[in-house]
Amino acid sequence: MGEHNSLARHGQPGLSNSFGAVLRGVDWNVYLASHNLSRSHMHQGTNYRYQSWQPIQTNITTRGTKPPYYGNLAVAAFMHRSWLSSQLQISSLPASSIYSTQYASHVDDTLTRLLVVDDLHTYNIIADNNYIDPVPQPSEMCTFQLPSDCRGEAYVQRLLANGSDAISGITWDGYSYNYDLDKGKLVRITHVTCGESVEVDVNGMLSIHVPWSSAAIVSLDC
Repeated sequence: MGEHNSLARHGQPGLSNSFGAVLRGVDWNVYLASHNLSRSHMHQGTNYRYQSWQPIQTNITTRGTKPPYYGNLAVAAFMHRSWLSSQLQISSLPASSIYSTQYASHVDDTLTRLLVVDDLHTYNIIADNNYIDPVPQPSEMCTFQLPSDCRGEAYVQRLLANGSDAISGITWDGYSYNYDLDKGKLVRITHVTCGESVEVDVNGMLSIHVPWSSAAIVSLDC
């Protein structure tokens, strides 16, 4: 698919650079892959609101890593294959909620990962937002019936922020790439969970809780 992104005319501030737009980008690009589109060109440019990073300082935009970059990391992790010769297949799964989407990744016909994107449960936290959610961030439990050869522990990686309207404080798998922390190098954020795992039970069932306005990838041993 040719040049595109979240909103025309280089996006809108507070919208195209929000965490909600990040989740939408993850969902959109994986959705395209599930329909056998092999390439998706996300439009980028200096001072654009939906850009993944700003390489230089300007009078209107600070240099640094921008929210959509974290979505790119999640998409790359979900579609990872160890060898270029391996065959990757992305499938859309029936979701247990109208507010989320679920996908499966197969590499060489083996189920390798599951993805849950809760991008339609809006959870806002910015004080001047007229639609702020005052309650603690809820979550949904997602349950999967796995093939009989899937077993043991599954590794969880999460794409998180304080809310869907957040434009900072975003982490992927417990790490930040904030330019102010270490010039864009990955920095472990100690209060964010990393190295999480969930158990596949004897019946091949796997359950994972996914907070509203977040995404999670589950890597399987199948």
